[in-house]
Amino acid sequence: MNQFIQSVRVLWNRFISLISSGLGWVGNVFRRTQNTIIPSDRPDTARQRYQATRQRTVSWIDRYVDRDSRYFRIVVGLWRGFVWALVALAVYVFCVQTNFLYLTGEMPETEELQNPKLAQSSEIFTADGVPIGKFFTENRTPIKDFKQLSPNLVNALVATEDFRFYQHSGVDYKALAGVAVGILRGGERGGGSTITQQLAKNLFKTRKKLGIARKGLLGYVPGLKKLVIKSKEWLTAINLERTYTKEEIILMYLNTVDYGSNAYGIKVAAKTYFDTSTDSLNLQQAAVLVGLQKATTTYNPISNPDKSLKRRNTVLAQMAKYGYITPHVADSVAALPLLTNVNIEQPTAGSEGYFKKYIQEFLNNWAEEADEPLDLYRDGLRIVTTIDSRMQAHAENSVQRSMKQLQRQFENHWGNRNPWTDENGKELPDFIDTVAKRTDHFRVLSRRFPNQPDSVWHYIKNVKDTMKLFSWRGDKKREENFITRVMTPYDSISYYKKLLQAGMMSMEPTTGHIKAWVGGLDYDFFKYDHVRQAKRQPGSTFKPIVYCAAIDGPRNLSPCDRRRDEPFSIGYEEGGKKRMWNPKNADGRFTYANMTLRQAMARSVNSVTARLTDEVRPDTVIQYARKLGISTPLQAVPSIGLGSFDVSLYEMVAAYATFLNKGNYTEPLLVLRIEDRNGNVIKAFQAEQKPAIREESAFLMRYMLQGGLQENGGTSSRLLWDFKGLPGGSDRYNLFGGKTGTTSNYSDGWYMGVTRDLVTGVWVGGDDRSIHFRGKVGEGAQTALPIYKQFMEEVFADKSLSYKPNPFPSPKEMGLTLVKQYQCSPAYIPRAETFDEAGEVGDSLIYEPPIDPTTPADTSGLNQ
Repeated sequence: MNQFIQSVRVLWNRFISLISSGLGWVGNVFRRTQNTIIPSDRPDTARQRYQATRQRTVSWIDRYVDRDSRYFRIVVGLWRGFVWALVALAVYVFCVQTNFLYLTGEMPETEELQNPKLAQSSEIFTADGVPIGKFFTENRTPIKDFKQLSPNLVNALVATEDFRFYQHSGVDYKALAGVAVGILRGGERGGGSTITQQLAKNLFKTRKKLGIARKGLLGYVPGLKKLVIKSKEWLTAINLERTYTKEEIILMYLNTVDYGSNAYGIKVAAKTYFDTSTDSLNLQQAAVLVGLQKATTTYNPISNPDKSLKRRNTVLAQMAKYGYITPHVADSVAALPLLTNVNIEQPTAGSEGYFKKYIQEFLNNWAEEADEPLDLYRDGLRIVTTIDSRMQAHAENSVQRSMKQLQRQFENHWGNRNPWTDENGKELPDFIDTVAKRTDHFRVLSRRFPNQPDSVWHYIKNVKDTMKLFSWRGDKKREENFITRVMTPYDSISYYKKLLQAGMMSMEPTTGHIKAWVGGLDYDFFKYDHVRQAKRQPGSTFKPIVYCAAIDGPRNLSPCDRRRDEPFSIGYEEGGKKRMWNPKNADGRFTYANMTLRQAMARSVNSVTARLTDEVRPDTVIQYARKLGISTPLQAVPSIGLGSFDVSLYEMVAAYATFLNKGNYTEPLLVLRIEDRNGNVIKAFQAEQKPAIREESAFLMRYMLQGGLQENGGTSSRLLWDFKGLPGGSDRYNLFGGKTGTTSNYSDGWYMGVTRDLVTGVWVGGDDRSIHFRGKVGEGAQTALPIYKQFMEEVFADKSLSYKPNPFPSPKEMGLTLVKQYQCSPAYIPRAETFDEAGEVGDSLIYEPPIDPTTPADTSGLNQ
């Protein structure tokens, strides 16, 4: 045995000497070749030198080593194996590092190691800096400072996952040896992966790559697949250790971990399970989150609290074992119950869900046009919108308060009857059956039971289940808008169809900034957006477009031009058949009064609007609708002026804004700018503007809209009833303009309101047009206008906002010289006390001087 050891020592020393001399020889050859060129007639010089060196080596071995020793061949064989193993290892590492011949798949480049791109959620902010939503596939908001991590968290992580973390350089060889021993003994002995290796796996997705180029040919060989993956993780871990400090590695690792329940990264996990920040995590909370990393489902504190508790205590024991806490502290905390404060964040969990899809559409279109790579779900962008959080809150509150009251009124209005009726007031047969056939649940059941309609309807009409339903009668203390009931899908459809819906949008007319967007009652229950997605008949709110065409178009009329309120008929052709259209006024009567255009629009007289439509021609009305931004399909028919075609609330708000912006159409703007994850501005956006009508025409249209509050019988007059916080006297009548709208059978109620700084639109109605009030209680003045009034009251009362009840500017203040006369008669100003309880205008009226004293009034046009 001693002879064997001696032989090994001698052979090792000589091997080192041989390597040194060999390197020296290579160096000499290299230096010589720098200055001389080997002549072509000396081809054997290198071979001769090799043979001489080999001979010297053999002679040395013969002098010191006994070739006849029984250990000689063993030692030689071992050394040869060792050398070849080193060569094979070097070749293997080279192949893994370079993906030679696509054998092992790609490895992170130096740039990726230095600037790793972690999938990060993009956050949506209001203009005043309040976060309101996210885009994400992995809900992650990384922490950027190690100091934001609780020491409890760091200690728990190191003690549980990698207690030699601060001693190794990415790979824990002792742990690997322990794993090997455990495997040889047939037992289980940990995973051996360090925190850095796990970071490499999470950061570069080493186990999820697909394709020959990314995964490599050997990655598809069952026996070699795991070895290749582990090799990549080892090499990447070593490279990470060379690039980052230990603190940076821990921070990056905690940002990459999947904690389950749609929580990626420690910041979101702390918020999800404990509703706290990472620097505030206490010992038991930190232990729960570190324990959760082993298996997010098995040890989830929400779904498996018992197993989570045991895992938490295991982490505490590890911390005590390695001296991070005392055994006494570990036992004390382990005796505590598992305490959580769950706050799971959904991709869309609020009102932003209604306009989030528009943000995505807008940014994707911009990225495509600008050829800018953009991934909202992974790039960690900061998206700043034009929405103001305070105004959004006021808008949502106004819709909630008004709709809650209106729904109660709607239920009392119909009593035990169903509200889906035809034009004659008769209930529509099989209405719910028709609606049920359009549901996803019905389609799923139809695929499950093909050619078995009875089975489908059995599950729809007879099988009950516990359902969470939207309701205005939810728990008031918890501010919940839902109830839980056991019912069939059929009954739930009937329940929801009896609910009225609403939409609201408010924007600045000059900048185009959308300040509030309420697409529905509650996005958790109603996903359909009633601002931009829904399109309904606008009714009389479309009439200002007709008057705009008459004033700005070839007819060149003014607010003082007159038309008589009398029956009007016109023939038209539909489907190859000749028909007559005889529009009636809302009350079914004609006054035969020769009224000004301003009075006619203020009172929403259908006969005058129909006559004007015929005068300017329907195709001209469409032309002006397009100028004002309405892009939905319209047809040049006589009834177009009364709002017989569907448009969106979004389009109507933008159209009315033109009247407040000197005749320039402004495309509504929702996204103010986008920034990258480092805060650098990628793009700042401005609303697109284009001239639509003359500035004088825009002023006259604004003045016409004011008539709804100033003229005798104006449909917007109830807006000022008990309006809080407005100035007294005639000034209060110079703050607002507006137009109500109501469609046939009272299916839709609209109100479009304008002030000096804001244009706001409100729509109220049922999901289907057949669901509506009966009679005037369903008019826009009764359903939509109260929402607008509530909103403006709250906006004006909010001292933190810059929007105040300021009067409209006069032409002189605008620097505008008017050609047309517009103050053709003193306005009728109803006193507030002259309105009776039913909301009708009383007989007591007074005259007030013209709103703009710079222009003399023409008193020749009083009603006749």
